[in-house]
Amino acid sequence: MKAKPKKILIILSIIIIIMILLFGVLKIQNYILKKIYKTSYSEYVYKYSQENNIDPLLTFAIIKAESNFKRNIKSKSGAIGLMQLMESTALEEAEEVNEEISVTERLYNPEINIKIGTRYYAKLIKKYDGNTLLALAAYNAGIGNVDSWIKQGIIKEDGSDIEKIPFKETNNYVRKIVRDYKIYQKLYK
Repeated sequence: MKAKPKKILIILSIIIIIMILLFGVLKIQNYILKKIYKTSYSEYVYKYSQENNIDPLLTFAIIKAESNFKRNIKSKSGAIGLMQLMESTALEEAEEVNEEISVTERLYNPEINIKIGTRYYAKLIKKYDGNTLLALAAYNAGIGNVDSWIKQGIIKEDGSDIEKIPFKETNNYVRKIVRDYKIYQKLYK
């Protein structure tokens, strides 16, 4: 009869060791994921996302997709900074928020870039009646393209068939942000 308690003790010890190892692996995995899915510039992201009624975690996902948090980046098409703003779009939006941008260099400033980028994205959400997916597509491909796709029946006005976006880059962009947004939600909520 003495052998049974010893076996139970061994089994319980093994279970405890496995649980400790799993917990450690999960903590390490979480740590690594937080290094990949950063929350840099959080003071600006939270401030301007909240001002524009955008989930800050979605703004982080946009910044990750656009610049991977590299503030001094400029794309081949001329998009600038963290949220990869085109100068013409940034100038229009800056005027509306009384932000003076006389030189392109100001768009590399994280606060200004995030302030204008979140405002612009909020405008797109409003234009597309709260549909964040259509707004993301427009943020990447432009309003004219998204409106044209809707008008031609390529994608629906409600965005329910967003996977039919004809531009491969924009299609992948929207999918990437949706995926990253879900990861941000799991890590930071």
